[in-house]
Amino acid sequence: MALTNAERQARYRERRQAGESRVRYRRPADRRSRPQRWDDAVRTLLALQDEYRAWRDALPESLAGSATAALLEEVCDLDLSVLEAVELPRGFGRDG
Repeated sequence: MALTNAERQARYRERRQAGESRVRYRRPADRRSRPQRWDDAVRTLLALQDEYRAWRDALPESLAGSATAALLEEVCDLDLSVLEAVELPRGFGRDG
């Protein structure tokens, strides 16, 4: 059962008086550069496209004309090599 605002506030005050501190977890910072994150994302997309291609190839004949097959075909027809060929700026005058 959900607590009312008054109950929640009372519990908060009790914790504060007892000196309990809350442990807050932080996600580790992503230290990769933008180009590295781009490359990782493109590799992930290419791997997913391969998985979808394998799924499409493994579809039984009875599902060949289904909506699922059509959507899988759309994903497989995407030209992701364009994303691989993108030359990203290096920034701070290093593009020279």
